[in-house]
Amino acid sequence: MKYRNYLLIAITGLFAACSGNQKPVDLTAQTKQNTSKYKFANVSEKALSSSARLPGQLVSFNEVNLFPKVNGFVKQMLVDRGSIVKKGQLLVILEAPEMESQLQAANSRYLQAKENAIASKEKYQRLIEAAKEPGSVSPLDIDNAAAKMRADEAMSQSEYANVASVRTMQGYLRIYAPFDGMIIQRNVSPGALVAPGKATDQPMLILQDIHKMRLEVYIPEDYVDKVDLNQPVTFTFNAMPGQQQTAKISRSANALGSMRSEAIEIDVLNKNGNLKPGMYAEVRIPMLSGAKSLLVPNNAIIRSTEKEYVIRNNGGKADLVEIKEGLTSNDATEVFGNLKANDKVVLHASDEIKQGDDLQ
Repeated sequence: MKYRNYLLIAITGLFAACSGNQKPVDLTAQTKQNTSKYKFANVSEKALSSSARLPGQLVSFNEVNLFPKVNGFVKQMLVDRGSIVKKGQLLVILEAPEMESQLQAANSRYLQAKENAIASKEKYQRLIEAAKEPGSVSPLDIDNAAAKMRADEAMSQSEYANVASVRTMQGYLRIYAPFDGMIIQRNVSPGALVAPGKATDQPMLILQDIHKMRLEVYIPEDYVDKVDLNQPVTFTFNAMPGQQQTAKISRSANALGSMRSEAIEIDVLNKNGNLKPGMYAEVRIPMLSGAKSLLVPNNAIIRSTEKEYVIRNNGGKADLVEIKEGLTSNDATEVFGNLKANDKVVLHASDEIKQGDDLQ
C-alpha cells in the first residue's frame, strides 16, 4: 500500500512537468547579436585654416666672400669686423713686388715693338716715294715692305695689350667693396700671404648687406599649391615678441628643394639696424580661400617606425592606408593619402590589426 502511494505521487509530478508552459532558455542568444568590438569615425572634409604658421630665418640680402685675384702680401687693412662700408670703398691694399718687374718688362717690349712698327712704316713710305720714278723699285720690294709694316704694327698692338693686362693685374692688389654693407668677418692681418681661393677656402673678408634682408620660409610640399602669393604675410621675430610686421611675398623658388619644400622670400627693411642675419621668426602664411583638407581624429592615426597610417573600414575588412600628417588641432589632424570624405576609420586602433582583418 505504501509502495502504491509513492508510485502515484511520482506519476502525478511527471504529468505536471510535461503540461507546463515554461520553455528552455537559449543561453547563446546574446552572443548572436551583431555587435562590433571597434569604434569608427568618419573622415571629414573642411576648409583649411586661412593661414599656416611656419618658421622663418633672416639672411642678408647680399653676402660675399672677398678673395684676392692675385698672389700677394697684405700691405694694409683699412677695415675690421663691424666696419660699415660704402660701395667702391677701398678695403685692403696688397703688394706684389714681382708685378712691378713684370710691368717694366712688358713696357720695354712694347716700346721696342712700337719703334719697329714706326721704322717699318717709314721704310714703306720711302719705297712708295721712290717708286714714283719708273723702274727704280720693284713691286715685290713694295709688297714685302707693306707686309713687314703690318706685322710690326700688329706686334706693337699686342705688346700694348700685354702692358694693359699687367696694369689690370696690378689693380687687383687693391680690394674694393662691391656694395654697401658691414664687414662681419676678417681673417687676415698685414703681412699675411694671400692667394686666389676656392669657395671652401677661408676668405680675407666677409661682407653683408644689412640694410635690406631676406626672410626665408620653406613651404612643405603638401601646402605648395595652397599658398596665396598675392596676400600679405605677418611675422614676429622671436627676439622681438609682440612686434608684428606685415609684408608681401617677394619671390618663390618655384621648385622643391632637398627637404621636399619650396623656398619663398620676404624682403624686410632693416631701418633701425635692429635685425640681424640668423634671427628666427614665426611667419603666418595666407592660404587660398576655398582650399579643402581631409581631417581624421587624432586617435585614429597609428604611428610606427616605418610609416604613419589609418585603418579604413572597407566592407567590413581592415584596409591600412598610409598617410602624411599636416596641421594638427586639439581633436583632429589634417592628413594626405588615399582617403576621401566620409570614409570610416577605426578609432583607438593599434598595429595588431593587419590588412584584411575582420572589423565586424
